[in-house]
Amino acid sequence: MVNPPLDRHGGTAQSGFMPDYADLSRTISALTEGETDRIALMATLACEIHQSDARFDWTGFYRVVAPGVLKIGPYQGGHGCLVIPFERGVCGAAARTGQVQLVADVTAFEGHIACSTTTRSEIVLPVFDAAGQVIAVLDIDSDQPAAFTEADAEGLSAILRGVFSSA
Repeated sequence: MVNPPLDRHGGTAQSGFMPDYADLSRTISALTEGETDRIALMATLACEIHQSDARFDWTGFYRVVAPGVLKIGPYQGGHGCLVIPFERGVCGAAARTGQVQLVADVTAFEGHIACSTTTRSEIVLPVFDAAGQVIAVLDIDSDQPAAFTEADAEGLSAILRGVFSSA
């Protein structure tokens, strides 16, 4: 029997382990203190968030590059889709509505864009600037069904607010 992979905090998704979002937030704050370049911030967050939990198989940002258009930004994992219009997919829904999209089964999400055939569940969080405008979305995919919870949404949203509210 193969043991499930451990994340850097020693937990597994199968064990119901959740990252310590307060600890992750402190780490990210220390790494990004004083940084205002959004791409540098996104790259750092993608890396730190991706490494924090074995459930996270793809972690990255799609940036708003034109009205109604998202383009791939910094990410960890396999390739991502290059361009996503606001009217398509889970990322588009998060950008369009400004609300977290928590999808337990991507095959049940009408209009889901399959950038990876192994993805089973997804969480997408809007990223707001200081003026309250959506500047990007944070997309996290898992190869496990129903991998994400409201606790993930709350913890990750708090991290995004802390980093991008002044960037």
